[in-house]
Amino acid sequence: MVAVKVGKGPTIMLRSGAWFDFCAPEDSQFTIEDIAHGLANICRYSGQCADFYSVAEHSILVSEIAVGFELEALLHDAAEAFLGDITRPLKQMLPEYKRIEADVERAILKRFGVIGSVPPEVKQADLRVLAAEQRQIMPEGTDGWVRGQKVEPAPIVVRYLPPKEAKRIFLQRFSALHLSYLKRKSLQN
Repeated sequence: MVAVKVGKGPTIMLRSGAWFDFCAPEDSQFTIEDIAHGLANICRYSGQCADFYSVAEHSILVSEIAVGFELEALLHDAAEAFLGDITRPLKQMLPEYKRIEADVERAILKRFGVIGSVPPEVKQADLRVLAAEQRQIMPEGTDGWVRGQKVEPAPIVVRYLPPKEAKRIFLQRFSALHLSYLKRKSLQN
């Protein structure tokens, strides 16, 4: 068995054994466990930080900061479970990647009943966590961009969770947030 095949488009096999099709992400049978597993095993900053720091742990921290948008924040980087974590400077050079990432993000949010796209409040929380992370886990001066911005570093502590623990906490947080999100949205309709 091969781990890459072509359906509608290029596909990869996920931890669950499901296939993920990059050209038809909505048709792919991915689960939240696939997402948690992928994010827990991907290191932020292309691995150039002080120690292994997963996208899953980052997502948990952003979720804790984005009050009122916790589920959206937990899932804000979920596409990276299938696409990998591409650094911001490189991503800016890859417009096609950004389109694919947006398609995958839409499919993930739709799969879990999240209405709309990731709100600006989550993007602001993400920037605040980024500023705090860089002070904690990157060489001095990496966070110099913060001085010219109106970004207050978030009050977070990077714990360098091992992948299995990050996955477990991500899934626990998803379970709690997903149920309350769906209840809240059904009451609003």
